[in-house]
Amino acid sequence: MSKDVETVERFIPAPPEKVFALLADASRHQDFDGSGTVRDAHDTAPQKLSLGAKFGMSMKLVMPYSMVNTVVEYDENRRIAWQPRPASRLFGLLIGGRIWRYELEPVDGGTLVRESWDISQERVKQSVEVLRGQTKTNMAKTLERLEQLVTAEA
Repeated sequence: MSKDVETVERFIPAPPEKVFALLADASRHQDFDGSGTVRDAHDTAPQKLSLGAKFGMSMKLVMPYSMVNTVVEYDENRRIAWQPRPASRLFGLLIGGRIWRYELEPVDGGTLVRESWDISQERVKQSVEVLRGQTKTNMAKTLERLEQLVTAEA
């Protein structure tokens, strides 16, 4: 894998369909976000994400901001990825382009979930490179929260 991609994985004792349903619901992203930065989906978010779908997210890291995400990879119950860009055109010139990817692999008794942070298309990689260690920690928290949610909803 490229040095531009960080990946964490976790076995979740639930079928891929159940995990995917949560990932494909933008209104639930703040529920499993391990970074604490995702606040809520904008009202214009589709009920279920699909390839090419756009959805806005209210975020907060020190101060509030907004991102517009585009689903760039989609394989029902197997893979979903979105690429966020700042809602502000000015900030969009400086940051944006990373891809958040979730890959689901059915395994005996559940699903192996792999989350990736791919900065290969980031506008200014140096601006996010300093976040690598914390991002990997946050991704592990995200997968832990994802597991808690899908197993609690059994």
